[in-house]
Amino acid sequence: MMKTLIKTSALMLAAVLVMSCASDGTDLFNGKDLTGWTVYGTEKWYVEDGILVSESGPDGEYGYLGTEKNYKNFELTAKFKQDEDGNSGIFFRSNFEGTKVSGWQVEVAPPGNDTGGVYESYGRGWLIKPDPEKDKNLKFGEWNDIKIVVVDDHVTTWLNGVEMIDYTDPKIGEGEGQLALQIHSGGGLKISWKDIKVKEL
Repeated sequence: MMKTLIKTSALMLAAVLVMSCASDGTDLFNGKDLTGWTVYGTEKWYVEDGILVSESGPDGEYGYLGTEKNYKNFELTAKFKQDEDGNSGIFFRSNFEGTKVSGWQVEVAPPGNDTGGVYESYGRGWLIKPDPEKDKNLKFGEWNDIKIVVVDDHVTTWLNGVEMIDYTDPKIGEGEGQLALQIHSGGGLKISWKDIKVKEL
């Protein structure tokens, strides 16, 4: 009886561990190279000491690093560090024509510039900005945790564990496309990324 109980407990523990690992999602960045991603534009994307670095190139224009796969409903988590300026973003359900992107961006920006808000590129512009008081959760020059959950027409974002926005929009619900990291135009930017994971919902 005791052996059976121990064996059953061990199997249950193994199942819990497997489920726990599965719930963490899939790594979008392997820590070595840009496998699984496509570069749009002339800005710099490279891997240094296991960190994905985005940096302004000679043109100082917009640049993007998009997933080869499309994602509809998902939970995305990542860490970012704004080394210089830090104006960036995470696009979802987006499509590219060169460096022109149609879709939606969760803002990643310097203090006072609405990190965690949602912007519609080449469309309606800002859809929702976080309460300015929440901007104090951004740690400029340090590692930050960001989480984005998109289910049908509903988008929720968190910065360092604090909910930034909770937003519903029918047009977003109709969207299809890639995930992408952005580097803003203007030059002089450098943003680092790591632990980029996605879980399809």
